Amino acid sequence: METKILTITTGSEATTVDLTAEAASFVAGKGDGLLNIFVPHATAGLAIFETGAGSDEDLVELLGTLFPRDDRWRHVHGSPGHGADHVMPAIIAPSISVPVIDGALQLGTWQSIVLVDPNGDNPRRTVRLSFVSG
Repeated sequence: METKILTITTGSEATTVDLTAEAASFVAGKGDGLLNIFVPHATAGLAIFETGAGSDEDLVELLGTLFPRDDRWRHVHGSPGHGADHVMPAIIAPSISVPVIDGALQLGTWQSIVLVDPNGDNPRRTVRLSFVSG
């Protein structure tokens, strides 16, 4: 297995970060296999969806609706409503896998690999790319 660690700065607001270019570069020339992407954080996740057509903002807005930043959360440290950040990875998982054929990600036409980070308390994220040759 071959691994690369990315450090991503996400800032102080809920956001998404497109990781597709970094993932494609990592697997380029590696042949066939499987790419696993993993975020070792309790308050971030990964998704595959269309970016750049408003979906990014729609997802951040939806997360705000599903997980309001108020005092309902039992997990109570950090900024107000931070407990919601700890629940979000149950919906948007911390890992995904993508098939690779001839060194190319096998994503659909409009699919992108996206880091989803609702947590403004932690502006730096680690992302692990692991390629398993097939």
